[in-house]
Amino acid sequence: MGATGRVKNLDINIRNEEPKDYRRVEEVAREAFWNLYSPGCHEHFVIHKMREHDDFIKELTFVIEVDGQVEGGIFYTHSKIVSKDNTEYKTITFGPVFISPKFHRKGLGKKLITHSIEIEVAKEMGYRAILALGYPYHYKPYGFVGGKKYNISMPDGKFYKGLLVLPLYEGALDNISGYVVFSDVFDVTEEEVEEFDRSFPPKEKKYQASQDEYEAASSMLDE
Repeated sequence: MGATGRVKNLDINIRNEEPKDYRRVEEVAREAFWNLYSPGCHEHFVIHKMREHDDFIKELTFVIEVDGQVEGGIFYTHSKIVSKDNTEYKTITFGPVFISPKFHRKGLGKKLITHSIEIEVAKEMGYRAILALGYPYHYKPYGFVGGKKYNISMPDGKFYKGLLVLPLYEGALDNISGYVVFSDVFDVTEEEVEEFDRSFPPKEKKYQASQDEYEAASSMLDE
């Protein structure tokens, strides 16, 4: 299940990830996230761990090829909304999503996200909505809105601007409220990441301004 086309004179192909892609995908993710949100990064290890996790949804995991070479990916896992009476509603969450730095600002990330939303697989599998964490301005163009609109909070009961919701069909979240639970696949230790990272060429961990921006955005309440 894929899509081909051209973007800014680049030959583009989007398809499901295959085992042959694993190491290349991890390398691209490491390059894309290195020092972005914290010194170093952990996303390449999360991806590595995710593929064997019960919450992984391989049917919704895609890579994007540029001129035959994998240059990005998007990964989906199970998440859920838990209501006050402990009823659970099935949702999905994407992330990590990334493009090789040398192809930033060419529309490839948009193409990848749009493909994953529009292929209808998630609806056919019975999911109500996509829940994501990120910068609102990144995801509003796809129809995401803050969780507060649907009375969906983080587990602490607070509404954050970075918790974003996209219902997958009309009425999907009618009469539903509660807090979101994301997969525990994202819970990794510094030791695990360090050990995994040793299998890649050394890179310098350092501070950059985007780390402060991310921390501030992550804690911003929707009031």
